[in-house]
Amino acid sequence: MKLYLLPIIFLTVFLGSYQIGNTQNEHPNIIIIYVDDLGYGDIGVNGAKGVETPNIDRLAQQGINFTDAHCSSATCTPSRYSLLTGNYAFRNNAAVLDGDAPLIIDETMETLPAMLQKSGYKTAVVGKWHLGLGQGEIDWNKHVAPGPKEVGFDYSFLVPATNDRVPCVFLENQEVVGLDLSDPITVSYGAKIDGYPLGSEHPELLKMHADKQHQGAVINGISRIGAMKGGKDALWVDEDIPFVLLDKATAFIDENRSNKFFLYFSLIDIHEPRVANIKFVESSSMGPRGDVIAQMDWCVGQITEKLKEANILENTLIIFSSDNGPVLDDGYLDYAKELVGDHKPGGSFRGSKYSVFEAGTRVPTVVFWPGTVKPAISNALVSQVDLYASIAHLIKSDIPISASIDSRNYLDTWLGKSTKGREFLLEEGYTYGLRMGNWKYIAPKDKPTPNWMERKFVDPGFRKEVQLYNLKEDPTESENVCNKHPEIVRLMSKKLLEILENKI
Repeated sequence: MKLYLLPIIFLTVFLGSYQIGNTQNEHPNIIIIYVDDLGYGDIGVNGAKGVETPNIDRLAQQGINFTDAHCSSATCTPSRYSLLTGNYAFRNNAAVLDGDAPLIIDETMETLPAMLQKSGYKTAVVGKWHLGLGQGEIDWNKHVAPGPKEVGFDYSFLVPATNDRVPCVFLENQEVVGLDLSDPITVSYGAKIDGYPLGSEHPELLKMHADKQHQGAVINGISRIGAMKGGKDALWVDEDIPFVLLDKATAFIDENRSNKFFLYFSLIDIHEPRVANIKFVESSSMGPRGDVIAQMDWCVGQITEKLKEANILENTLIIFSSDNGPVLDDGYLDYAKELVGDHKPGGSFRGSKYSVFEAGTRVPTVVFWPGTVKPAISNALVSQVDLYASIAHLIKSDIPISASIDSRNYLDTWLGKSTKGREFLLEEGYTYGLRMGNWKYIAPKDKPTPNWMERKFVDPGFRKEVQLYNLKEDPTESENVCNKHPEIVRLMSKKLLEILENKI
């Protein structure tokens, strides 16, 4: 080879490598690890006691740990709806769904996975769905549609609703896995059916006893919500669910290591019933609640190990968070020690799942992207509803104006390039909360507490009067200062009304 050609070859290779690297940086793989019912204080870097979360802590220490990040609602289905659509849940009256509810995402809407799909990403959801399937009156013995495919996912492997609801089967690409058609599935959330024994009638079959809400079909020794018949060969084993989901998630990563992909990895832990695999039993001092936190953390570690093995970790943006705050009395008598020692599931904040107080929506949130995101702690006020617009901006995708009403581009904040957060942030519970800096406004609501919410630790925040708190001075929301700051009350009540009436 002639020596004068070497500089040209070197420059060509260098520019080609730069171009590939630059393209990868603009179009990274994206994984959202979405945990169920994990409180702000349930991970080590946020002060957890009695359980260790080394894998999540490592992501937080090498990425950005957000201290004031929020899911959009204090319950699961609404938060998931907002995450995937970029719209607040109240706009579609999204609420916690039964296991046989119809799909609540409009198939004609642009969604986060659909936007990524149109931008050349392979898209998958693995784990808890709980956004409804079909159009009502689901026939579980056939292909169930509409579902994830119709809203932008190329591949799906689902727990259809929650692990405490029937049907207790997996769906892969919207068909029940392992179903014997000679043993068809029937599900009922109303009329009694002659199927699996009910916990209310056969308590001797139970591994753990439950409240009145969870006295339905007994499957794997656990009574669920709803009744079910058939599908014996397709039933899941609770202790194996995390391993099944992890196998599907890592297989998707393997299959798409040469493509750009989006994986929505939606873990069932730490939702009720908490049934840890023997590998994690007594891995904490909290009992089952701590054990499934450890189990969940291990799953997070396995995802990062798979990315390393596939040599794509540095080209993968990982977002770790939870769908709502912690449940502290979950309906099952599992002898979990939620408040063991100094452990505070909601951190220093008041409330829990269902609650409009801070711990209902302020959730652990970590953004990790080695080589791009620098280690930091961010106090910016951010919401999951903005991930849609922010990710779209990252990959330079144009979102149709009508697609998302509420999502805003805060990409620089999510990636640690800015400390600017939202000026106003909506918190949905069984009333509305609104954040403005350190101010927290809670709208009055005269509403009786549902019977199922009559639990020892749950404080939904219902009040007939306006509530205003200064979180800097009063992070536990103990002193209502609305009478001392009428101008703040007027401003925030006006802004909340504008959001609810879509005037902003």
